Amino acid sequence: MQDEVSRLLAKREGHFALESGHHGELWLDLELLFLHPERVRPLASALAERLAVHGVAAVCGPLVEGAFAALMVASALGAPFSYAERVVEPKARDLFPVAYRIPNALRSEVRGKRVAVVNDVINAGSAVRGTLEDLKACGAEPVAVGALAVLGESARELAAEHGVVLETLAAFPNEIWEPDACPLCREGVLLTN
Repeated sequence: MQDEVSRLLAKREGHFALESGHHGELWLDLELLFLHPERVRPLASALAERLAVHGVAAVCGPLVEGAFAALMVASALGAPFSYAERVVEPKARDLFPVAYRIPNALRSEVRGKRVAVVNDVINAGSAVRGTLEDLKACGAEPVAVGALAVLGESARELAAEHGVVLETLAAFPNEIWEPDACPLCREGVLLTN
């Protein structure tokens, strides 16, 4: 699975500011991942098989690409699908300045259900973190986080912090830094667009 996932990920190297506020050297153009859904479908089915053993009753994914993966997994599981919308916190200055919210019409649909949060790729985990927090606020019971791939150790730490299982098809080494500790910033490397 590792090689199959790797072939689908369009990677760039440089100096990037991530949604979480961290800096890193790796960027994935995830918009390209679902350009050919038939390539992702077998991976989504494999992830669904791994999640099924956790008694998942619903699947939720953060918009945008994570929700596409979540929808495919929900379909493979025959489970209801919901999503979380990205909300920028205008006054946030620290790490994780973006929140994720389940739309009002879907909040009652997840209440009391065992939910898997599914994302395409997890790096710092801001989308999954925000989705987990809002699912709990809705009265859902998050039981698992699933991803086609994880980068670095943040996903494992996030799953442990929230007391959920992490299921992934591939894991790749990666390092991210808080802006004050970024070696690329210290070297004067400009941020890549």
